Amino acid sequence: MRTLRTDAEREEAAALVEDRQHWLTLRGLPVPARTDVPALFRDPQTRPAGMFEDGKLLACMIPERGPALGWGEGPCLFLHCFHTLPGQSDDITRLITLWASDFAARLDLPLVRAETPARHALDAQPTATLLRRLTDMGWDAQGAGTGREGDRVARLQLAAERRSGLSALIGCRVDEPQAASDDRGSA
Repeated sequence: MRTLRTDAEREEAAALVEDRQHWLTLRGLPVPARTDVPALFRDPQTRPAGMFEDGKLLACMIPERGPALGWGEGPCLFLHCFHTLPGQSDDITRLITLWASDFAARLDLPLVRAETPARHALDAQPTATLLRRLTDMGWDAQGAGTGREGDRVARLQLAAERRSGLSALIGCRVDEPQAASDDRGSA
């Protein structure tokens, strides 16, 4: 995992997001409707991070420190706009889960939070299958509601935990995230 610094890396992340959104749309799965997510990755004011393997971008997100979400109490590391390259196994999400938990602990933050689009009830398909996979990885579903971008989302929370030896699986060169209000406001 590392911070995306160049325009080319940002453009690669925007393309990954576009590919993922297209993949989700073709399968009738929910995508964020109110925000131009690829534009967020192109914006030089954001500080996105990406997971690379052998030079290939496999996942990207915008890590933020404790944004006002309207749900959940206290400080956290928020994984905003988390996307994986279509066709990747759950192993990528599992590694990012381990990394996020460890990264939050190293930042002295007690929790990691994230949101995922959820058009329907959380126990309805396809949301139920996704949430089951994520809870198997250690995430706790915190209900549904209006997300940060105004869409209906499932709210997720993960306990921060230092994970010694994780660097053998995934390295970390991610800048310490700023508070969301310091980065780009409520975008």
